Amino acid sequence: MTTATRGLAGLTDRIAEIAPGLRVETGPGATGPYAYDASNYRVPPRAVVFPRTADDVVAVLRACREAGVPVTARGGGTSMAGNAVGPGVVLDFSRYMNRILDIDEEARTARVEAGVVLDALRSATALHGLDFGPDPSSHSRCTLGGMIGNDACGNRSVRDGRTGGHVEALEIVTADGVRAVADRSGLRAAEPGDAEAARRVARLEADLRRLVEEHLALIRTELGRIPRQVSGFQLHHLLPENGFDMARALVGTEGTCAVVTAATVRLVATAQASTLLTLGYEDVVEAAEDVPEILRWSPSAVEGMDEAIVATMRARRGPDSVTGLPVGRAWLYVELEGDDQAAVNARAAELLDVLAAQGRMTGGRVVESPAERRSLWRVREDGAGLAARLVDGGESWPGWEDAAVAPENLAAYLRDFRKLLSSHELTGVLYGHFGAGCVHVRIDFDPATETGRTVMRRFLTEAAALVVEHGGTLSGEHGDGRARSELLEVMYSHRMIAAFAAFKKVFDPDGLLNPGVIVDPAPLDADLALRELPLLETSFGFPHDEDGFAGAVRRCVGVGRCRSDAGGVMCPSYRATGDENDSTRGRARMLQEMVRGEAIEDGWRSTEVKDALDLCLSCKACSSDCPVGVDMATYKAEFLHQHYKGRLRPRSHYSLGWLPRTSALAGYAARPVNALLRGPLGKLLARAGGVTTKRRIPAFASRRALRKALHTAKAAEPTKAVLFVDSFTRAFRPEIAGAAGRVLADAGVPCTPQDGLCCGLTWVSTGQLNTARKIMARTVTALDDGDDRPIIVAEPSCAAALKRDVPELLGTEAARRVADRVHTFTGALTDLADEDWSPPPLPEDVVLQTHCHEYATFKGRRPADLLRRLGVRGVDEAEGCCGLAGNFGFEAQHYDTSIAVADLALTPRLDGRPVIADGFSCATQIDHLAGDQGIRALHLAELLDPAADQPGETT
Repeated sequence: MTTATRGLAGLTDRIAEIAPGLRVETGPGATGPYAYDASNYRVPPRAVVFPRTADDVVAVLRACREAGVPVTARGGGTSMAGNAVGPGVVLDFSRYMNRILDIDEEARTARVEAGVVLDALRSATALHGLDFGPDPSSHSRCTLGGMIGNDACGNRSVRDGRTGGHVEALEIVTADGVRAVADRSGLRAAEPGDAEAARRVARLEADLRRLVEEHLALIRTELGRIPRQVSGFQLHHLLPENGFDMARALVGTEGTCAVVTAATVRLVATAQASTLLTLGYEDVVEAAEDVPEILRWSPSAVEGMDEAIVATMRARRGPDSVTGLPVGRAWLYVELEGDDQAAVNARAAELLDVLAAQGRMTGGRVVESPAERRSLWRVREDGAGLAARLVDGGESWPGWEDAAVAPENLAAYLRDFRKLLSSHELTGVLYGHFGAGCVHVRIDFDPATETGRTVMRRFLTEAAALVVEHGGTLSGEHGDGRARSELLEVMYSHRMIAAFAAFKKVFDPDGLLNPGVIVDPAPLDADLALRELPLLETSFGFPHDEDGFAGAVRRCVGVGRCRSDAGGVMCPSYRATGDENDSTRGRARMLQEMVRGEAIEDGWRSTEVKDALDLCLSCKACSSDCPVGVDMATYKAEFLHQHYKGRLRPRSHYSLGWLPRTSALAGYAARPVNALLRGPLGKLLARAGGVTTKRRIPAFASRRALRKALHTAKAAEPTKAVLFVDSFTRAFRPEIAGAAGRVLADAGVPCTPQDGLCCGLTWVSTGQLNTARKIMARTVTALDDGDDRPIIVAEPSCAAALKRDVPELLGTEAARRVADRVHTFTGALTDLADEDWSPPPLPEDVVLQTHCHEYATFKGRRPADLLRRLGVRGVDEAEGCCGLAGNFGFEAQHYDTSIAVADLALTPRLDGRPVIADGFSCATQIDHLAGDQGIRALHLAELLDPAADQPGETT
């Protein structure tokens, strides 16, 4: 045992002694994801602790102080400046300390724990007509503790300013383990009866007052000069004229002075009326020129972005994912609010006229559709991720992420900033809070090489001087962190830097809280995560990633959209467990650690990585929902292939992975096989195959039933398309092939059924890629026979495999030709059906479970849109995974997670309404969840079948 290991064991033992039952995790499998946040940095911690109470935090800080081990507080881990990584113990507040403790409607305040996600607070306060003003783009996963640490702002900071302006009181734990309250009049002990704590807190406050008195002139002249001056410490709030506001002074200290455990925050009334204007420009400088005029109209938001972000969003989520933008190469979003909608609309129209007269706009419009507004805000909110990996495959990085100037200086600053970029032969993707003079930019640095790091350091130093020249601040929102703390000496005098150091020393004399940040900073190019790595030999080609598998997993830059619990589909396992290691980000970081080869030394054989991937449902939703296009399903398939190469696999890989082969054999004796599986022997066989006994195994269809279905599916010649009969349809529900053939013929798309082929999906999902490649090659050979007719696939997962997995695994022109012809059943009816086709009568309301692979792969061809176009008024879509996910939910060890995922969105909707689910997995899960309720999920083909006796019935 090494000295470091002994020291770590002693620390964890001491924590356990002080706080029995406190969750403490060590080892690369647990700490790997916490070595990163959303910045360029990698700092592996020694342990991660998940406190449940403020007393747990006290215990950890006391133990760490005894051992001399640093402590870093962490919320959502979305910090872009390296504020949330540290070398000692990381405190993850998001897992357990995430409760809303009180909402006082009359006082318009809320008391929350540090780990509360902003959207959770906003959902709770919305019931009272209230909101928390600051709204960072990461609102779906950032925590209040993190917002307080960075003094975060957001899209509506023109109206609401910074987080500090909304903080009434902070409940903190000092470096020596004393609980205190910082409010607008000073510091006090959290527990009045604790005389020792009261004495220590009183001494702390006295030292702070003395510090301020010694630096009055300095603080008044150097701090608080512009609204977004976040860099450094906010000591001006301690001035006599500001009432010694200790709460606001601690906001923005980035966990370097005290650990925040809870906060009382002020709320604002929800706007009664609002509208959104989108304004087009030739470039962002032209857009910035109009900002001063726009601000005269008291907008709630003025946000800007350039064309690269929009182009990437359209490429990733489909051309229809961004609508409502006028012609241009850069855009402003301007939101106006008020008490009366007509008055707001009139102001918007008048503003448009005024701006048009200025002559800078290329166009402008008022966006009236709420859905269109949501879509447009999604583009802006995903800016950091979209800018990280652009449509041309280029990568960009943070580092100079959120400098700010006074809004009237923004255009001049941007003009000079772009000249600076050009002088260093760098390109930046610009977006941000133009109304507050705060611009985000991701730059195509090359932090993996020594030359690239040299360029990066030189550029950042010159950029700091430039923003100071324009009267601005290094950070206007994200904090200084590891990215900019070293540059504070460019912005502040030596005396101010010394005052910052003295302020921290009063709170943290031993320098254990988030060391390397703001005071005694680490070099800005130390601990960079990226480095040159060897290319790995893989089965998938990863054609969109320059460095193959290493470049693919590097797509994750930590923005953390996978950690949100609403909106989109990813990440179902994280939504079920709440653990970072079960998020797409956590898994990607573990794969990055594996490729790096330091903490994880056994590469593809790593059990830590295998465990991190275990609860991934391979739903593929991340490939669409993740702003940078992380495709964890493919990475998992590659890892399993490499991990088990030449080794015995889990039993379920054989029983479920080879299902297309075994089910084909079962079809010849379906009745006795089904009887066998329904009896006692069936459970023994299930256990032997690693399959849960809590589910009923679906009944196999007979060959006779298949022949009958194919006969009814076949249309009269000449046909216009090929109906690909996949393995699941063939083995378990051949009647869907018949229904699909009849519907397509009725819609003017007569088909020829193609049986006997397989997409290879089950072998891909279990990582048996050599077998998958052979099966795929045979399928491609059969389909690529000179025929250019569309290939229509009733099973969404198989359609997705043919569309994406087959060309990516085979990498041949033939595979790409086949993929180009593939349509889902929904897509075929959307794109190929006769314009005058009308379906049979349909129910007014349905529940819809869209297959995750269809959601991810066939953008813009959603079953919900088709159903509404066909006349179904109410489409209640269960947004999220069904939880079965192919083999996942049948594996014994995954059953509980499978049900937990289903309970998030699907299970509550099974209330007797017709249920539509095209995916076999989805329909099987619904059948299991419904039990004896008499609910059966219908394939869309069954709903639309002109030969059905009673369309729309579900029983």
